Amino acid sequence: MSRVKFRIIPNARKTEYVGEYAGALKIKLCSPPIEGKANSELVKFLSKRLGVSKAAIEFVSGETSKDKTLEIPNFDAKKAAQILSGDE
Repeated sequence: MSRVKFRIIPNARKTEYVGEYAGALKIKLCSPPIEGKANSELVKFLSKRLGVSKAAIEFVSGETSKDKTLEIPNFDAKKAAQILSGDE
């Protein structure tokens, strides 16, 4: 598994990947940062876009922060950014 850093912007109009920010992949989420809703939305988005199961995505750090580190099997930051941006 590889660790990938994310910068999350909650309460956006839509959930989308918007590029990189300070060495992390920046993602806007339409969910609020309340009761884990943004974390659930993030896992759902990544699972769908990267083609991995939700159970395979694990939080390493940042569950209550905008800066998160997740373990995603078979993906490093570069590969994940390519797929999320549509540059497969």
